[in-house]
Amino acid sequence: MSDEDSRKLLIKTSFKSIKTIESIYTGGKVDLTADEKLIVSTLNEDIIVTEMETGRQVHELEGDTEIVTSLAVKPNGQHLVSASRSMSLRVWDLASGECIRTMNKAHDAPVIVMTIDPTSTLVATGSADASIKVWDIDKGYCTHNLRGHGGVISAVKFHRFNNKWYLASGADDCTVRVWDLQSRECIAVLKSHVSVIRGLDFSSDGCTLISGSRDKVVNVWDWQAKKLKATFPIYETLETVGFVSKKTDFSAYDGKPSSEVFYTGGDKGTVRLWDLGTGKLIQEQEEESNSKHTISDVIYLPASQNLVAITNDQNILFYSIPQQLKRIKQVVGYNDEIVDIVYLGENETHLAAATNSEQLRVYDVETQNCDLVYGHKDMIICLDRSKDGNVLVTGSKDKTARIWKINLDAQDYSEKYVCVGTCVGHTESIGAVAFARKSTNFMITGGQDRTIKYWNLRDIKFDNIGNASSITPYQPRSLYTHQAHEKDINTISIAPNDRLFATGSQDKLAKVWNVDTGDLIGTCKGHKRGVWCVRFSTVEQVLATSSGDKTIKIWSLKDFSCLKTFEGHSNSVLRVDFLTAGLQLVSGGSDGLVKLWTIKTNECVGTLDNHTEKVWALAVRKDEKMISSAGADSVINFWEDVTLEEQESELREKEEFIVKEQELQTYMRKKDYLNAILLAMSLNQPFRLLGLFREVMESRNENDLESITGSPAVDKILADMTSEHLEKLLGYVRDWNTNAKHSNVAQTILYAVLSSHSSEELVELKDAKEMIEGLLPYTDRHYQRIDDLITQSYIIDYTLQAQE
Repeated sequence: MSDEDSRKLLIKTSFKSIKTIESIYTGGKVDLTADEKLIVSTLNEDIIVTEMETGRQVHELEGDTEIVTSLAVKPNGQHLVSASRSMSLRVWDLASGECIRTMNKAHDAPVIVMTIDPTSTLVATGSADASIKVWDIDKGYCTHNLRGHGGVISAVKFHRFNNKWYLASGADDCTVRVWDLQSRECIAVLKSHVSVIRGLDFSSDGCTLISGSRDKVVNVWDWQAKKLKATFPIYETLETVGFVSKKTDFSAYDGKPSSEVFYTGGDKGTVRLWDLGTGKLIQEQEEESNSKHTISDVIYLPASQNLVAITNDQNILFYSIPQQLKRIKQVVGYNDEIVDIVYLGENETHLAAATNSEQLRVYDVETQNCDLVYGHKDMIICLDRSKDGNVLVTGSKDKTARIWKINLDAQDYSEKYVCVGTCVGHTESIGAVAFARKSTNFMITGGQDRTIKYWNLRDIKFDNIGNASSITPYQPRSLYTHQAHEKDINTISIAPNDRLFATGSQDKLAKVWNVDTGDLIGTCKGHKRGVWCVRFSTVEQVLATSSGDKTIKIWSLKDFSCLKTFEGHSNSVLRVDFLTAGLQLVSGGSDGLVKLWTIKTNECVGTLDNHTEKVWALAVRKDEKMISSAGADSVINFWEDVTLEEQESELREKEEFIVKEQELQTYMRKKDYLNAILLAMSLNQPFRLLGLFREVMESRNENDLESITGSPAVDKILADMTSEHLEKLLGYVRDWNTNAKHSNVAQTILYAVLSSHSSEELVELKDAKEMIEGLLPYTDRHYQRIDDLITQSYIIDYTLQAQE
């Protein structure tokens, strides 16, 4: 048997969580460092710093229990400035993640917007108290307090022109103001908008200011002359506006822009580029299919020439300007409740997740990069895949199931996930899907309409698929539809031979059906609550079910009798699957636990605990080396099988123990007390150690009368002991002293310790006071030099009290 086979059939008992995918953004402000290596985002009252390349969390900056209202990163990448509803400003060191400065009561109301000047010296904060303040970041004091607006400050922007610094601001009083930071005067009040100002930026020559507003227009100003040069209708409620660099590559566009180019984002949900000279639309990103999001902010990255859209559904989408606003990357900020997961790809390198959203999320397991796949009109509830992992099925609340051809090696994003079929026919949400195990010829769906449908997929060509835009999804036919249950269908599973399928429902029943005809073959009755999951064994003729009655049951497929029941979860068991060639089960429940079961013994051999809410989903990799779990806490955990490693480690420890035991016996025969005592200590053998000390005391000769223990070498060992060994030894001595037969040895060793270690040293030991107090009641009965011992003990006690 190969190593792989032996690993596969080894009863699994130990898994460890090696990585997690967690939420990093729940709405609010996002910023990136200028080198584009870190994303800084708000997660409720905390701030998360994430490495862009790997998705690894670098820092979690703990907030002050109030929601973060704004943040900004220094252009030099050294510091982050944040503001919260507590009205305080905090400066964070991005290298260490430490808060290095707090400015309390920065404003009389929360800070809504902030910006940092290009030299990384000043930060301007705009507040709901209608004031703008400018702060020296490194020195921590306010340099300017600018008042004049009649409402909440909604946009601020630094500007350097002719070696002088200016600040532009906008507010919900619909005005734009320009401030001279040297004179602290407002030098221009620009009025034209009729709604709140959401974006401000200056052109490369510094002479032109643009302002974007929720009144759906962009105004172009000559801010020095205080004149409105042009008004461009944008036809969407704007949330952001800004210029792109004149060095941007527009070679892929039809004709070079006649003037500078600016971008906009808002409630239309798309990023758009406009020509400043003509006001004409240059490019709009391709709208995502059935997307409903709006854009709350756009961040311009000049180094990579990308625009980063922050959406109201907590996604961070990267669009390349040179590639005509093609989406090249996305970071998922918040997953909500994760209700299903499956591995994708021939090598199972990716994980698809259904997350209470109409978008499918596909994670690269290694880098944690995520692709968003649009198509459904309502949230996806269930997933399944073909045996080779290259076809995926999604079932949704929009009453349809979609079939996706997966090509993870495709360079073009539009060719990675292509919808090749849409199954239309259910009258309610589809809550369960199952794909054929041996082929790609059919699938079964079931849902809240309590029916099951068999879909013929033979006419779908899964090879040589083009990109998504060139494919019209095929609509398969339903060859039969049956009323299957009296309540919602939660789960469907197809047998490994494609001849049977099973369904589980809220009506407490699991049913087994013939695939070809749709005839009912048998019913599994016994659960006291709804059945959440059914799974066929890959080896035996049995079916596993998990239920809201907190149990897992295994049923015979011959007579549909219950063969075994597993109890151990403290709440509903939401998911179950077979492991180890059908010898084990893995389950996930509403108690937040993942459990491993050995079928033969009915024993729970392992509990994996790293979730705080219901575990809705489990996915087992083909090699069973990895299990993924996900649930209502928005976390995906990756568990690695370490059973073999732990068994090998235990075996090594046992071998080392045997070797040390033999060495100890050898030392004792040779009367090498020095090494024997040290070894007995390392083996944690207090009784053996007691015998050694007794033997040393009893073998005292005339030359060792001055020795406390009877051996100067042993006295020296006790004198040279480290704090760790002293703690262990004093614990042993306390236990020995409770027995009159051993108390003489105990007090001799205690006296030797007290004679060679200062009271200050002993005071530092953990539980020192308790150990000495445990020894004192017996002392005056058993040792001739006890006065010294008591004195030293009382010194320790006194020192401890003094310290307290």
